[in-house]
Amino acid sequence: MTDAGQPIRASRGEAQPISGRGSAGASALVREPPARARGGGDRGPGNAPRAPPASPPWSLCTGRSGSAGRRRRLPGDPMASEGLAGELEAVLAGQGLRVQSWDSEPAGELRAPALLRRNVCYVVLAVFLNEQDEVLMIQEAKKECYGAWYLPAGRMEPGETIVEALQREVKEEAGLLCEPLTLLCVEERGPAWIRFAFLAQPTGGVLKTSKEADAESLQACWYPRTSLATPLRAQDILALVELAAQYHHRARHPRILPQELPCSLVCQRLVATFTSVATQTVWVLVGTVGAPHLPITACGFTPMEQRGGLHMAILRLLQDCLTLHHLAVETKGLLGLQHLGRGHTDGICLNVLVTVAFRNPGTHNEPPEVRGENFVWRKVVEGDLQSQLFQRLQESSVVPVNG
Repeated sequence: MTDAGQPIRASRGEAQPISGRGSAGASALVREPPARARGGGDRGPGNAPRAPPASPPWSLCTGRSGSAGRRRRLPGDPMASEGLAGELEAVLAGQGLRVQSWDSEPAGELRAPALLRRNVCYVVLAVFLNEQDEVLMIQEAKKECYGAWYLPAGRMEPGETIVEALQREVKEEAGLLCEPLTLLCVEERGPAWIRFAFLAQPTGGVLKTSKEADAESLQACWYPRTSLATPLRAQDILALVELAAQYHHRARHPRILPQELPCSLVCQRLVATFTSVATQTVWVLVGTVGAPHLPITACGFTPMEQRGGLHMAILRLLQDCLTLHHLAVETKGLLGLQHLGRGHTDGICLNVLVTVAFRNPGTHNEPPEVRGENFVWRKVVEGDLQSQLFQRLQESSVVPVNG
């Protein structure tokens, strides 16, 4: 067993320790976005429009056959001159990082940009709890659920940020101005449908009454958390209300709000970890093609990727470098979220904490062997980073992702 501060060997790559800010330079790499898909009308995941394949001048890696690309710093990017430790520190703090291309993508699928009302649907939802332990509810005006009660929620529109969409929906349905306090939960039905649930607080406006009923809602009212209005449009909000109450009583994860950074695809940046309980040591999987970086896996819109949910893209990347049949892979939750919503695409990047463990731990005190040269394990030896990682690895310290 190697000392905590010494590198370990993983396949043909050398696993260097992560020791603090400003280690080996991680100059930001950028890939030109694919051409905007054309076509009209809403389409389901199976009929997602396809953009022509692009040959970008800058590339990080493809996960299967990529090579190092030219390096270019991005103006205003705080991570452009920082090393891998700085990148990890930023992600653990809930910050965003520019997407530097991706290490894995669905085989044979053309890279179509994410476009609202074309191949992706994002939904925002707000949970409000006041000092009297009451929940803000709206009465639905839609024909299919007329008169039922629900939380303020709705689909994002092209050109909006996630926070702007939340504020618009709350104003339209409840009459209130608001600010999100934190992301509570992410729910998904594959990459094409993702809902962002927030704990929020009112900042102004006037509660909508039945006299102001319109196509958005019939009215809005506060109801005791233990005695919500009925009938409910759907039972799914009950778990979200309880999640908000738990967070309101005792924060279960640091405050997380969307970071406004562009992304062309739906993708996930992985903080994939292996932990030795015996030695209290944690390793992080690192991509090595180009500058060392936290791996990114692009989500696809094939039927298989839709059925497998977001976890499918994680497994696809890990299958590229690990033998998974003797390993247990678990998505612990979300560390951060980034989206811009202005420009040509509506992609998002989810920073996800993942654990890799042996199914039969035995005496395994070092991570599983890595195949190939595109990835290595790196030991985290800097005290603050290690403490942050161990804290986040506690299940209550991340935003849950529910499929």
